[in-house]
Amino acid sequence: MSLVDTLKEHQKQAMRDKDKLRLGTIRMALAEVKQREIDGQTELNEAEVIAILTKMVKQRKDAQQQFEQAGRQDLAEKEAAEIVILQDFLPQPLSEKELDDFIAQALTETGATGMQDMGKVMGWLKPKVQGRTDMGQLSGLIKSRLT
Repeated sequence: MSLVDTLKEHQKQAMRDKDKLRLGTIRMALAEVKQREIDGQTELNEAEVIAILTKMVKQRKDAQQQFEQAGRQDLAEKEAAEIVILQDFLPQPLSEKELDDFIAQALTETGATGMQDMGKVMGWLKPKVQGRTDMGQLSGLIKSRLT
């Protein structure tokens, strides 16, 4: 079953359960997927859907932080709840060891020796770890290995 099909099934279940927050979050995710499909006039693959969900999680984390700074705890809690819902559909995060193994493999495969090879390493890693790790954290780990 594809990720979009899974989202649609969970949407139906949220309707049956009358879970407004979950239903709204899933609808928002499906709307974003549909919009990208219409814009690109193509059907998205799993990696592209994961990228959309990852971006949505990142947006919500940013919004949560801003709401907390503004003293709007009620809105920050809503964003946190949406993050949890979206993360249910993302692949399991990579452990530190798995991430280190991927980085070592990427450095070997690309023949990277310095910071000028950062783009090659990120290009090799991105499709393999998308949605399973924070790309900013990954970038920092690669930089520490390349310098």
